[in-house]
Amino acid sequence: MTDGQHMRARGWNLSIGPSGAGDRVGAARRSPNFRLLGGIAVLVVVVGVILGLVLSSGGGTNGSTGGSPASSQGPIGPEGVPVPEGLALAGSSGSVAGQEVDGIKCESRETSSRIYARVTIFVDGVARQIPAGIGILDARGVNNGSGILVTNGKCFYWLNTHAADGVIGTESSVNKVYDLGNFFDLWGQPLGTDRVGPAFGNVTSYVDGQLYKGNPRGIPLSSNAQIQLDVGTPRVAPESISFPTKL
Repeated sequence: MTDGQHMRARGWNLSIGPSGAGDRVGAARRSPNFRLLGGIAVLVVVVGVILGLVLSSGGGTNGSTGGSPASSQGPIGPEGVPVPEGLALAGSSGSVAGQEVDGIKCESRETSSRIYARVTIFVDGVARQIPAGIGILDARGVNNGSGILVTNGKCFYWLNTHAADGVIGTESSVNKVYDLGNFFDLWGQPLGTDRVGPAFGNVTSYVDGQLYKGNPRGIPLSSNAQIQLDVGTPRVAPESISFPTKL
């Protein structure tokens, strides 16, 4: 008897090892536990691929706002607030000449009771200024080295701006919180979901860093509110400032 015959007689298969090993491996592969482990391995690979794609695309970074990183806010202006470096969205004169607008009067003096909100505007990702002197008839100002600050005028509406930093002062003898729409009416500029002044496009609004759903005309000019209007794309992540203690 040859060596091969002796080995076959003892139950060995020359190609795969001990007789029946191939059957046992095949049976193991067909077992429920083997299939479960294989399924888990595939799931781990799929999850890893998806996670890698999300991280590489920056998913979740701006999930709450959907905006690109905020641009430079500009130099500090005469009120201690950054002044956007872009051009003015529109002139300050508007269409008012001292007449009452939305129940808002133009008075010879400003009241001592004041609250402030700040509005920033981006058109297609580019910052635009809200000029000084809105709501101040025959506005006159001085340059204190950091920009023009309006200090005098024929009369002052209860909503007005003293610098080009987007700060809107509510200086009213009536205890009321006005809306952004009231300010734009005083400015003589249209405002809606598809337009901000002369700029047309889908308008995305933010209030205190959160997406505002609705017509931006209804946004209240509450104390220290930080309002941002993005017209068109790209959208810019909401800006935030610390209001100076003295304005």
